[in-house]
This record gives sequence, structure tokens and C-alpha cells, in this order.
Amino acid sequence: MTTKPHASLKPNSWEFETEALIKPTGFREYDARWWFGHPGSDKAPDLNLYGVQALGAGLGTLIHELGVAPKIVVGHDFRSYSLSVKQALEVGLMSAGIEVHDIGLALSPTAYYAQFDLDIPCVAMVTASHNSNGWTGVKMGANRPLTFGPDEMSRLKEIVLSGSAKTRSGGGYVRQAGVAERYLDDVAKDVAIKRPLKVVAACGNGTAGAFAPQALRAMGVEVVEMDCELDHTFPRYNPNPEDMKMLHAMRDAVLEHGADVGLGFDGDGDRCGVIDNEGEEIFADKIGLMLARDLAPLHLGASFVVDVKSTGLFAIDPVLAEHGCKTDYYKTGHSYIKRRSKELGALAGFEKSGHFFLQPPIGRGYDDGLVAARAVLQMLERNPDKTMADLRRALPMSYGSPTMSPACADEEKYGVVEKIVDEFLRIRADGASVAGRKIVDVNTVNGVRFTLEGGAWGLVRASSNTPNLVVVVESLESHDDTVAIFRAVEEVLKGYPEVGHFDQKI
Repeated sequence: MTTKPHASLKPNSWEFETEALIKPTGFREYDARWWFGHPGSDKAPDLNLYGVQALGAGLGTLIHELGVAPKIVVGHDFRSYSLSVKQALEVGLMSAGIEVHDIGLALSPTAYYAQFDLDIPCVAMVTASHNSNGWTGVKMGANRPLTFGPDEMSRLKEIVLSGSAKTRSGGGYVRQAGVAERYLDDVAKDVAIKRPLKVVAACGNGTAGAFAPQALRAMGVEVVEMDCELDHTFPRYNPNPEDMKMLHAMRDAVLEHGADVGLGFDGDGDRCGVIDNEGEEIFADKIGLMLARDLAPLHLGASFVVDVKSTGLFAIDPVLAEHGCKTDYYKTGHSYIKRRSKELGALAGFEKSGHFFLQPPIGRGYDDGLVAARAVLQMLERNPDKTMADLRRALPMSYGSPTMSPACADEEKYGVVEKIVDEFLRIRADGASVAGRKIVDVNTVNGVRFTLEGGAWGLVRASSNTPNLVVVVESLESHDDTVAIFRAVEEVLKGYPEVGHFDQKI
């Protein structure tokens, strides 16, 4: 086998079975994600098992460079190939002198919890999160509760693709038992919901099905299970609580069973989506605002971090202002918001995608869909005379879009976004209109978020983990105005042939 991995190899060949394949674009801003393929898929893989082994050796080398204890927690999600990917990663890690602590089938937050439970600094979770079958990836960290950011990912990419991983002695393997059970106990510890609540737990047949119903029942609520049977073919839809297909199925289940709330979890359990008792989908940024309002009187002067895809209501919310709370808008991405929340000493960080970063004393700082669900249930417990819909209606009115993702190749998306940023900056400088209003502010911390007269806004950025752009819009006036702003953004995107079809539209 050659030292450096290949960027492409023909499947079903001698070379594919004897050489390492790693497509460079799989190294993303804060984790790694590749098309691995599955039986019957007609798309050529971006990664093979020798490539995964090379990744593990590179990660082990980086861990030694970072000067932390050479021990790592490793887990895998429920897909047909995730165990073999994990074991190849572990071989590479051990070859680099790392002591591997394998926790087995796990949620990403289970792996993050295990870093604390086992007192181990590093983590590597094999998961493609909500990506469709055929994708794989690794979420990594070496400084709990944080995960890698661009600096660490760039160095890891350099080590792996240059073939400069170092072989060391001292590697080993420990199969850790009982972590899942202790994690479940920890999530439900000191939680006893007295209010009678019926909860739909939706898991999309992903890994969370083995965890969420048990944890929610331990908190004291009645659970209606929805697609909680593990099935890595994902027969109904990908487990993604930001996807309208899953949200609509949750809505139907909530209405059918007369539930108080619907809680949905993604493939690796680090995100949570919410449906209220009237069947309304509440996007996660609005749930974040509801939680912030609930927590503000208990933590006067608290700070919150939200991503640039999130509602503009945080900045003008009267309840947060009354309790001296501040909000910081920052880059989208679980690693970014997690890190920013810790840096600012924020009480919580929220992402529109459904990542919730609850800091001490509420959580440990990492994103955990079950901890987020716990916070929602405790909010309902503290408001016994209000339903989830009542709490939603108490928010100032706004009309937000779902996250929409037009296709754009990994090799092209960042260059395209740079041009789009420049175009919106020109529109503002020229005093031109977007959907009938002038741009009054442009935030370029992560793509371009432009704010119009009256407070409406739109966002275009590059996805950090898929070959797509990301588009979100919000109006404070009406749904029709939201559509008008989206049409204006769509018209701009039509000027870029690199941008393809949307996965969904309003």
C-alpha cells in the first residue's frame, strides 16, 4: 500500500481492495463526511476502509501533537456499514499509539458523555448524522466538551493526505460496557415531571430509537413511540427533525394521539425537533427563544449564542431585555456554536438545525437532543397552565422558512458564496431594493445575512457538511412576504450555474 491515500479509485478493483481512498473534500470545517456507498448504490465511493484506517492513523498522530493523553472514546451510529468503518478507524488509531475505548453503538452525545464518564480527553464518533444512507463520517474532539474546528480539521487533512501519520507503540483496545446505561441514567437524573404529559418520540428508525423512549419515560412522561425500531434502511425518511417530511409525520402522530408535544431526533441523537400540541412545527430557533425566555428569570443577565440561520427575534425580545440577557449571533455549525458558547460563558447556545448547547448547570456544554428534550419538558413543568402552543403564541410573530439547500459542489460552493456576498454588498451600496425594501445591514460572519427595512432578513451560506448551499429567510410581516424574499434570493442564485436544485422550497 502506498503511503499517501488516493483521491479516487475505481470500485470493484484490485487497487480499491489494496490502497487507501480518501476524497479530500470529505474533510470539512468541523467534522469529516464522505459518500461511502451501500449495497446497490450506483455512486462511486469517496472513501474505502483503508482510507478510514489512514484517517485513524492521522487522527492519532494529531492527538500526540496536541499533547493530550493518548486515549480516545469511539462509538458508531446505526447504519449497515458503521461498525466496519469504526473498526477500521480504531486500527488506525491503535497504530498511532492511541488507547481506544470502544463504547459500541451510541448516540453522538453518548460518546461526548463518555469523555466525562471515563475521564478521557478525546472522542471519535462514526456517524453521518442525518445524511442519507451511503454517507459516513466522523465527529472528533480532543478538549471536552468541544469538537474540532477549522484549525484542527486543516491539520488533520494535511497529516492524512500527505501520508505523514506516525506509527507508535502503546496503542490498545478496551471494550467499555455500561456507558449507554449510565448515559441514560445521567440524562434523566433529578428529573421528575409531575405534570401529566403525553409525548410523541420520533426517531426515524435511527440510533435514537434505542435511547429516547427509555430516557423520556424515566423523566416521568407517557411516551408514544414513532419509528423507534432500529432499521438502517430508514424505510420512511431520513431521521432529520429539520426535514418537513419527518415534521409532518410527527404532526400527524401528535394530533392522532392527542399528545402534548412531539419530540423528534436525528440519526445520531444530537438534535431535537419539536411539534406543539396543535400540530404546529416550531423550528428549533423559536424553541431556543422559548427556552431562553423560560431560563432568563432563573439566570438574570445570562448570555445566549445563536447561529446566523436563527430568528431575528432574539435581538428584540422584550422578556430577554427585561432580565438583562444578551444574544450573540455567530457562525452556523455545531462546533462553532459549542465553542462560542463556552468562550462567552453563555448559558446556552441554539442552532436552527436543532442543536442545543446547554451549559452548566443545565448541561455539560455539548449538543444532546435528549438534554434539549429534557429542557422542553421542564419548561412545560414550570408553566403548568400553558400548553406548548400557548408558549409558541406568546412569542412575537414572525414567519420563518425551513432550511433550504440547493445543490452546489464542495469544490465550488465557497467560491460561489464569496461572489454572492459581494453581490449583496453591492446591492446595499447601490441602495437597490430586495423584495421592495432596502438592505440596512449585512452580516458576513458566515456567508451573507442581509437585513431589510422593517427587520426581515435572508441568509445564503455554504453548507459545512454537504455539497449544498443553505438558504433561510424570515419576515416579521407575513408568510407571503417570506415567500417574496425567498423569490428574490432565488433570483440571485439563478445567476450562478454552479447552483442546482433545492431539496425543498417554501
